[in-house]
Amino acid sequence: MGRQFLLTRAAWWWVLCVGLWPLLWLIVLTVQDGLGANPAEYLIRATGDWTLRGLCLGLAITPLRVQLGWPELARYRRMLGLLTYLYACLHLACYVLFDMGLDLQEIVQDVLKRPFIWLGVSAWLLLSVMAATSFNRAVRWLGGARWQALHSVVYAVAVLAVLHFWWMRAAKSNFNEVLVYAVILGALLAWRLQRAWQRKRQRAAKPT
Repeated sequence: MGRQFLLTRAAWWWVLCVGLWPLLWLIVLTVQDGLGANPAEYLIRATGDWTLRGLCLGLAITPLRVQLGWPELARYRRMLGLLTYLYACLHLACYVLFDMGLDLQEIVQDVLKRPFIWLGVSAWLLLSVMAATSFNRAVRWLGGARWQALHSVVYAVAVLAVLHFWWMRAAKSNFNEVLVYAVILGALLAWRLQRAWQRKRQRAAKPT
């Protein structure tokens, strides 16, 4: 039943609504003046958290698909990737608008001055490339092999995102949440590396 439901249009809309719920909730809090004493910091932090959660969920799709034997999960990978990019864009927009007041010169100086900022910007730029080439036309244009190679930069995005969060937290010496994300993303990346190594061994073991 679960696998059949995943193939339905209702399941697709349900996943989309769940993915957009945090954004709707942030809008409600903003309208109701419920963001606390520092609304800008709240919004920057919340959108950054949901970006990291989206990365974790997106990277978990393939391991879950393989381990559970549910190929239907693959149809949600693109949606999760685009939702993650949405929250990454909102995270950047909140920083640019609310923290820096859209002052381009000050933004450039801040990016150059604070390493954790340019790590975050670098992760966003890589996500932008992935989002721009996430559609079927891009797959056909690039070819399957080149498209897969390009989208393997998600591993670099995950590393940059965790480093961005860690460096930001270093000033407060508070690494508890950073460790949670680091362990989850590290485990997901380790699974992929192990699988790639096993495939390499299997190809090497085949008789020529």
